[in-house]
Amino acid sequence: MNDRGAILESGRLRLRRWRDADRAPFAAINADPRVMTHFPASLSRIDSDALIERIESHFDAHGFGLWALERQQDAALLGFVGLAVPRFEAAFTPCVEIGWRLGFEHWGYGYASEAAAVVLAHGFETLGLTEIVSFTVSANGRSRAVMERLGMRRDPAGDFEHPALAAGHPLRAHVLYRLRRDQWRAARPAGEPGR
Repeated sequence: MNDRGAILESGRLRLRRWRDADRAPFAAINADPRVMTHFPASLSRIDSDALIERIESHFDAHGFGLWALERQQDAALLGFVGLAVPRFEAAFTPCVEIGWRLGFEHWGYGYASEAAAVVLAHGFETLGLTEIVSFTVSANGRSRAVMERLGMRRDPAGDFEHPALAAGHPLRAHVLYRLRRDQWRAARPAGEPGR
Protein backbone atom coordinates (compact mmCIF):
# COMPACT_ATOMS: atom_id res chain seq x y z
CA MET A 1 0.00 0.00 0.00
CA ASN A 2 2.94 2.30 -0.66
CA ASP A 3 3.26 4.73 -3.57
CA ARG A 4 5.22 7.58 -1.98
CA GLY A 5 6.22 9.42 -5.14
CA ALA A 6 2.92 9.18 -6.99
CA ILE A 7 1.85 12.12 -9.09
CA LEU A 8 -1.78 11.83 -10.13
CA GLU A 9 -3.28 13.70 -13.06
CA SER A 10 -6.64 14.36 -14.63
CA GLY A 11 -7.56 16.49 -17.62
CA ARG A 12 -7.08 19.80 -15.83
CA LEU A 13 -5.35 18.92 -12.59
CA ARG A 14 -2.20 17.52 -11.03
CA LEU A 15 -1.92 16.05 -7.53
CA ARG A 16 1.62 16.00 -6.15
CA ARG A 17 3.71 16.17 -2.99
CA TRP A 18 4.14 19.52 -1.23
CA ARG A 19 6.82 22.13 -1.98
CA ASP A 20 8.11 25.09 0.01
CA ALA A 21 6.53 27.40 -2.59
CA ASP A 22 3.09 26.04 -1.56
CA ARG A 23 3.32 27.38 1.98
CA ALA A 24 2.20 30.97 1.38
CA PRO A 25 -0.75 30.20 -0.93
CA PHE A 26 -1.85 27.34 1.35
CA ALA A 27 -1.70 29.64 4.37
CA ALA A 28 -3.95 32.10 2.52
CA ILE A 29 -6.47 29.31 1.89
CA ASN A 30 -6.40 28.24 5.56
CA ALA A 31 -6.80 31.83 6.78
CA ASP A 32 -9.94 32.43 4.70
CA PRO A 33 -13.03 32.26 6.94
CA ARG A 34 -15.18 31.23 3.95
CA VAL A 35 -13.02 28.13 3.42
CA MET A 36 -12.86 27.37 7.14
CA THR A 37 -16.57 27.87 7.90
CA HIS A 38 -17.03 24.23 8.88
CA PHE A 39 -13.84 24.04 10.96
CA PRO A 40 -13.36 25.28 14.52
CA ALA A 41 -11.05 28.14 13.42
CA SER A 42 -8.99 29.55 10.60
CA LEU A 43 -5.30 28.68 10.71
CA SER A 44 -2.37 31.01 11.32
CA ARG A 45 0.65 30.80 9.02
CA ILE A 46 2.47 28.78 11.69
CA ASP A 47 -0.45 26.35 12.01
CA SER A 48 -0.80 26.08 8.23
CA ASP A 49 2.90 25.29 7.83
CA ALA A 50 2.60 22.71 10.62
CA LEU A 51 -0.29 21.10 8.73
CA ILE A 52 1.93 20.69 5.66
CA GLU A 53 4.54 19.03 7.88
CA ARG A 54 1.92 16.62 9.27
CA ILE A 55 0.70 15.86 5.75
CA GLU A 56 4.24 15.09 4.58
CA SER A 57 4.85 12.91 7.67
CA HIS A 58 1.65 11.03 6.82
CA PHE A 59 3.02 10.34 3.32
CA ASP A 60 6.22 9.00 4.89
CA ALA A 61 4.30 6.79 7.33
CA HIS A 62 1.56 5.48 5.02
CA GLY A 63 2.73 5.98 1.44
CA PHE A 64 -0.26 8.21 0.62
CA GLY A 65 -1.70 11.45 1.90
CA LEU A 66 -3.34 14.75 1.08
CA TRP A 67 -1.79 15.75 -2.24
CA ALA A 68 -1.20 19.37 -3.15
CA LEU A 69 -3.67 20.13 -5.94
CA GLU A 70 -2.53 22.32 -8.81
CA ARG A 71 -4.11 23.39 -12.07
CA GLN A 72 -2.04 22.05 -14.97
CA GLN A 73 -2.55 25.11 -17.17
CA ASP A 74 -0.76 27.53 -14.82
CA ALA A 75 0.53 25.41 -11.88
CA ALA A 76 -1.63 27.46 -9.47
CA LEU A 77 -2.07 25.79 -6.07
CA LEU A 78 -5.80 25.18 -5.60
CA GLY A 79 -5.64 23.41 -2.22
CA PHE A 80 -5.47 19.70 -1.45
CA VAL A 81 -7.30 16.47 -2.23
CA GLY A 82 -6.22 13.11 -0.93
CA LEU A 83 -6.35 10.23 1.48
CA ALA A 84 -5.64 10.18 5.20
CA VAL A 85 -5.83 7.87 8.18
CA PRO A 86 -7.86 9.73 10.84
CA ARG A 87 -5.97 10.37 14.08
CA PHE A 88 -9.02 9.92 16.29
CA GLU A 89 -10.97 6.85 17.36
CA ALA A 90 -14.59 6.28 16.36
CA ALA A 91 -16.79 3.29 15.65
CA PHE A 92 -15.69 3.27 11.98
CA THR A 93 -11.93 3.59 12.59
CA PRO A 94 -9.36 2.48 11.64
CA CYS A 95 -10.13 3.56 8.10
CA VAL A 96 -8.88 5.65 5.20
CA GLU A 97 -10.66 8.93 4.56
CA ILE A 98 -10.82 10.99 1.37
CA GLY A 99 -10.86 14.74 1.92
CA TRP A 100 -10.37 18.06 0.17
CA ARG A 101 -9.91 21.76 0.84
CA LEU A 102 -9.82 24.30 -1.98
CA GLY A 103 -9.35 28.04 -2.05
CA PHE A 104 -12.65 29.91 -2.25
CA GLU A 105 -11.90 31.36 -5.69
CA HIS A 106 -11.64 27.80 -7.03
CA TRP A 107 -15.06 26.65 -5.84
CA GLY A 108 -17.75 25.87 -8.39
CA TYR A 109 -15.48 24.60 -11.19
CA GLY A 110 -15.71 20.87 -10.41
CA TYR A 111 -12.07 20.67 -9.30
CA ALA A 112 -12.80 18.82 -6.04
CA SER A 113 -14.92 16.17 -7.76
CA GLU A 114 -12.46 15.74 -10.64
CA ALA A 115 -9.45 15.35 -8.37
CA ALA A 116 -11.28 13.17 -5.85
CA ALA A 117 -12.32 10.76 -8.63
CA VAL A 118 -8.64 10.31 -9.53
CA VAL A 119 -7.76 9.81 -5.86
CA LEU A 120 -10.49 7.17 -5.43
CA ALA A 121 -9.16 5.28 -8.46
CA HIS A 122 -5.65 5.43 -7.01
CA GLY A 123 -6.88 4.27 -3.60
CA PHE A 124 -8.85 1.33 -4.92
CA GLU A 125 -6.70 0.23 -7.87
CA THR A 126 -3.13 1.13 -6.90
CA LEU A 127 -3.25 1.02 -3.12
CA GLY A 128 -5.72 -1.87 -2.97
CA LEU A 129 -8.06 -0.29 -0.44
CA THR A 130 -11.37 -2.09 0.05
CA GLU A 131 -13.27 0.90 1.44
CA ILE A 132 -12.82 4.68 1.60
CA VAL A 133 -14.88 6.92 3.87
CA SER A 134 -15.51 10.63 4.08
CA PHE A 135 -17.10 12.77 6.75
CA THR A 136 -17.98 16.35 7.47
CA VAL A 137 -20.21 18.46 9.66
CA SER A 138 -23.90 17.99 8.94
CA ALA A 139 -24.31 21.51 7.54
CA ASN A 140 -21.49 21.25 4.96
CA GLY A 141 -23.73 20.80 1.93
CA ARG A 142 -20.97 21.53 -0.61
CA SER A 143 -18.72 18.72 0.61
CA ARG A 144 -21.64 16.36 0.99
CA ALA A 145 -22.59 17.06 -2.64
CA VAL A 146 -19.05 16.12 -3.74
CA MET A 147 -19.29 12.87 -1.75
CA GLU A 148 -22.57 12.03 -3.45
CA ARG A 149 -21.22 12.89 -6.93
CA LEU A 150 -18.40 10.44 -6.24
CA GLY A 151 -20.92 7.68 -5.53
CA MET A 152 -20.37 7.65 -1.79
CA ARG A 153 -23.37 6.68 0.31
CA ARG A 154 -24.30 8.15 3.63
CA ASP A 155 -24.19 5.71 6.53
CA PRO A 156 -26.60 7.25 9.08
CA ALA A 157 -25.65 4.56 11.60
CA GLY A 158 -22.07 5.81 11.37
CA ASP A 159 -22.84 9.49 12.02
CA PHE A 160 -20.81 10.59 15.02
CA GLU A 161 -19.79 13.32 17.42
CA HIS A 162 -16.24 14.37 16.54
CA PRO A 163 -14.10 13.55 19.60
CA ALA A 164 -11.71 16.45 19.00
CA LEU A 165 -14.51 18.94 19.71
CA ALA A 166 -16.09 19.59 23.10
CA ALA A 167 -19.58 18.36 23.89
CA GLY A 168 -22.08 20.96 22.75
CA HIS A 169 -19.75 22.47 20.12
CA PRO A 170 -21.87 23.49 17.09
CA LEU A 171 -19.54 21.61 14.68
CA ARG A 172 -19.33 18.38 16.69
CA ALA A 173 -22.07 16.44 14.83
CA HIS A 174 -20.62 14.75 11.72
CA VAL A 175 -22.13 12.66 8.94
CA LEU A 176 -20.31 9.63 7.57
CA TYR A 177 -20.20 8.54 3.92
CA ARG A 178 -18.74 5.26 2.66
CA LEU A 179 -17.70 3.73 -0.65
CA ARG A 180 -16.54 0.14 -1.11
CA ARG A 181 -14.31 -0.89 -3.98
CA ASP A 182 -16.97 -3.20 -5.42
CA GLN A 183 -19.54 -0.37 -5.41
CA TRP A 184 -17.04 1.96 -7.08
CA ARG A 185 -16.24 -0.61 -9.77
CA ALA A 186 -19.91 -1.37 -10.43
CA ALA A 187 -20.69 2.33 -10.93
CA ARG A 188 -17.91 2.96 -13.46
CA PRO A 189 -18.84 3.00 -17.17
CA ALA A 190 -17.62 0.04 -19.22
CA GLY A 191 -14.16 0.60 -20.65
CA GLU A 192 -12.95 2.86 -17.83
CA PRO A 193 -10.06 1.74 -15.62
CA GLY A 194 -11.26 -0.32 -12.70
CA ARG A 195 -13.82 -2.26 -14.74
